[in-house]
Amino acid sequence: MTAVRTRRARARINLRPGFLVYGFLSAVLLGAAFPLYWTILIGSGNAYTINDPNMSWIPGGNFLVNAATVINNDSVHFWKAIGNSIIVSTVVSASVVFFSTLAGYSFAKLRFKGKQWMLVFVIATMAVPTQLGVVPLFIVMAQLGWAGSIGAVIVPALVTAFGVFWMTQYISQALPDELVEAGRVDGANMFQTFWYIGLPSARPAAAMLALFTFIATWTNFFWPFIVLDRQNPTLPVALQLLQGSYFVDYSVVLAGVLLATLPLIVLFVFTGKHLVAGIMQGAVKG
Repeated sequence: MTAVRTRRARARINLRPGFLVYGFLSAVLLGAAFPLYWTILIGSGNAYTINDPNMSWIPGGNFLVNAATVINNDSVHFWKAIGNSIIVSTVVSASVVFFSTLAGYSFAKLRFKGKQWMLVFVIATMAVPTQLGVVPLFIVMAQLGWAGSIGAVIVPALVTAFGVFWMTQYISQALPDELVEAGRVDGANMFQTFWYIGLPSARPAAAMLALFTFIATWTNFFWPFIVLDRQNPTLPVALQLLQGSYFVDYSVVLAGVLLATLPLIVLFVFTGKHLVAGIMQGAVKG
C-alpha cells in the first residue's frame, strides 16, 4: 500500500505544470489582454495621444469626457443603438439556442429517412462564405420592406448551422436513448420528450451556445452596416459614424469601443462559469 501511495504521489507531482507551461500561458494571456489595454490607454487620452512619441503607458483621465462625447454625439444615436443591439442580440441568442437544440435533438435521437444527408447538408453550409449571400439577402429584405429595420438583422440569424452541429454532437453523447424511450413509454409525445428530457440535459451546451451567439451578434458589423441606416443602427454601426471625413479622433472612437465592450465583460463575469461548465462537461462526455 505504501509503495502504491508513493507512486501515486509521484504521478501527481509529474502532472503539475512546470515553468514553461506557466510562461507560455502568461504570454498568451498578455497577448490576449494587450488590445483591451491599448483601447483603454487611447480611449482615456486625447486626440493626440496615439501620435505622441512620448506617450505614457499609464491610462489618462479623459475617458469620461470622451465617453460623454460619444453619448451626446447627434449622429451616433447612442442610446437607440445600444437598445437595438440588446434587442437583436437577445432575440437572436434565444432563437438560436431553441431552434438549434430542437434540431440537434431531432438529429441525435430521432429516426427518420435522410437524417444523415440532411445533417451533412447543414454542416456543408458552414463552408459557404457569408459574403456570397449578401446581395440576394439584401434584395429579399428590400422586397419585404424590411431594409433599414432591425428585423432584417434578426430574421436571417434565427438559427445557425454551427448551433445545430454543436447541439447534435452534445445531445448524442449527453442524453441516453433509454431515457428518451422511458419518456415515450410514460406517454410523453415527441415535443414533450424534447422539452422535459432533451432540453434540460443540454443546458450546459445551450448556455455556452447562447453566450457565444450573444457576443457574435453584439459585435457583428458587416450585415447590419449594409442593411441598416444611420437613423436606426446597432452599436458597431453607430460607432463607425464617429470617424470623420478628414480627421479621426481615435480617443473618442476607442472610448466608444470601451462603452460597447463593457456589457460583454459584465455578461462574461456573470455567465463565465456556465461557459466553463459546458466546455468541461463536453470534454468529459466526449
